[in-house]
Amino acid sequence: MPIATPEVYNEMLDRAKAGKFAYPAINVTSSQTLNAALRGFAEAESDGIVQISTGGAEFLGGQYSKDMVTGAVALAEYAHILAEKYPVNIALHTDHCPKDKLDGYVRPLLALSKKRVDAGLGPLFQSHMWDGSAETLADNLEIAQDLLEQARAAHIILEVEITPTGGEEDGVSHEINDSLYTTVDDAIRTAEALGLGDKGRYLLAASFGNVHGVYKPGNVVLRPELLKELNEGVAARFGKASPFDFVFHGGSGSTEQEIRTALENGVVKMNLDTDTQYAFTRPVADHMLRNYDGVLKVDGEVGDKKKYDPRTWGKLAEASMAARVTEATQHLRSAGNRIK
Repeated sequence: MPIATPEVYNEMLDRAKAGKFAYPAINVTSSQTLNAALRGFAEAESDGIVQISTGGAEFLGGQYSKDMVTGAVALAEYAHILAEKYPVNIALHTDHCPKDKLDGYVRPLLALSKKRVDAGLGPLFQSHMWDGSAETLADNLEIAQDLLEQARAAHIILEVEITPTGGEEDGVSHEINDSLYTTVDDAIRTAEALGLGDKGRYLLAASFGNVHGVYKPGNVVLRPELLKELNEGVAARFGKASPFDFVFHGGSGSTEQEIRTALENGVVKMNLDTDTQYAFTRPVADHMLRNYDGVLKVDGEVGDKKKYDPRTWGKLAEASMAARVTEATQHLRSAGNRIK
């Protein structure tokens, strides 16, 4: 199937919310990791989301120019061609973009999609994320209002992060403390500023103790039940039941029970990066260690071309990451739920 149209993406999100499941949103940094994500979704018979962070886009743009927009556009164009060979719907998304990178990343991409839409084409990406968690909520929402208007004009969904997620993601870091919990007042202020769909659709990355990266149990207390409080608080104020489409950030290492509670309370998208990075790299390390004198020309020898051929270890990496993506669809209950 081709990359999801705006209509199909909206249907995907509506189905997830109604069915209490969520789509894994897989960060990719190369054609190899893109192939792994698509394969994992296809083998699980799950629609899904592929996303590119600012750091991922810079890497994709090549280390000569490190141009984020070029990297994001190049992979998106490649994905539009590649996805046609897979029997699932895939939405393209850009991950965390802080204030100092908006003009070099999200705003040019929004303009590009608007130009495509004006020409009768679909947007290049289906959604973009504005990460204003390092700003005051007032400044965050003021910028979000402008971006939401631009996104709506380009038939794109905006994702907003209104309060901090702990840990570090592409240079944006927050301490692990009590600020990692969104309040009902935060949610009400968000609804007042951005509306509840009337000004354009948006996904809400609310904080319930989430932390980016790898952490052991006990380092942070996740409270996914908080999402129910946010929805109910806003519903009571505005009269719209279950008003938010929530995003689960910092999900690596979460327990199945925590994930299940989040799904029951409105999460429709869950980001995966750390776990899939490890799944991709682990078999590569294993191959290199097992075939040390084949991948290197040790002591003046010639090595073994079949061992250092990138296709040899690349296939192992793709298979391992794809399996982790499939596992994520099972945890999030999107497996077998593709739109046919």
